[in-house]
Amino acid sequence: MGGPGSEREVSLASGKAVLKALQGLGLNATGVDVTGTAIDLPPGTDLAFNVIHGTFGEDGQLQRILEDMGIAYTGAGVQSSRKAFDKNLAKAAFIAAGVPTPRAEIIDVSIGPALPSFAAPFVVKPPREGSSVGVNIVRDPSKAEAAMADASKYGDDILVEEFIEGMELTVAILNDEALPIVHIIPPEGEYDFSSKYPWLSGSKGSQYVCPAGLDEQTTRIVQQAALAAHRALGIEIYSRVDVLLDSQNRPYVLEANTIPGMTETSLLPKAAAAAGISFPDLCLTIAGQSYQLRRA
Repeated sequence: MGGPGSEREVSLASGKAVLKALQGLGLNATGVDVTGTAIDLPPGTDLAFNVIHGTFGEDGQLQRILEDMGIAYTGAGVQSSRKAFDKNLAKAAFIAAGVPTPRAEIIDVSIGPALPSFAAPFVVKPPREGSSVGVNIVRDPSKAEAAMADASKYGDDILVEEFIEGMELTVAILNDEALPIVHIIPPEGEYDFSSKYPWLSGSKGSQYVCPAGLDEQTTRIVQQAALAAHRALGIEIYSRVDVLLDSQNRPYVLEANTIPGMTETSLLPKAAAAAGISFPDLCLTIAGQSYQLRRA
């Protein structure tokens, strides 16, 4: 848990929750706070339960190190982690697989200032950050350059997507099955870092409804889109797929998170609970399935 990236504090909270659950099950689990890119695991470690969100933990780097060490680990592998974490690579995979996703362009700001060919509103995203870090919705064209400059702090190849107005949904995938959908209702404005983690920012948190209250047909359509995205990226064991549902009940997949949060406000545990899976059982399922996969 922890890690060197921008989501360190969230990861520490996830790690403490998972550690408590695993120890409560009687497992010999130890918390390892990773502060850099060196990994020091207890001797005889059978499995590394990875809850390092974002950079290093979710982008394939840690997975490669653990494979080189011969240590089994939870969740997505090296290649699927890298593809899912890089929004530009994920977008290409979604399009190739026919997954419904917003229209987008990749803009390389290293060759000079540029804006997308389509008009505002649009969303500007750094391709390799999570938890809405560096994400800006541009409704006023005069603010586009500032949004691009903010995203460029995290890399030169910026993803710009058309803005889709609609319900914010997320679908957890566990062992190739979609769990009940969560409807995210931000307190005001957009679903950003502060509304995701109010206990870090001191702001008012979002509301979550699970199951989302959609009719049976719409539920199936959204879950199928999420599962198609999960499969298009080749993600192992579990993920959480973010989806927007427009006014005509059309789903648009935004991204898949290979190490979703495991905090008290996290959405994967909420979805699992709605499916009758307790938090300790969720942790045990992820650990057990991952160990079987990597030791097969």
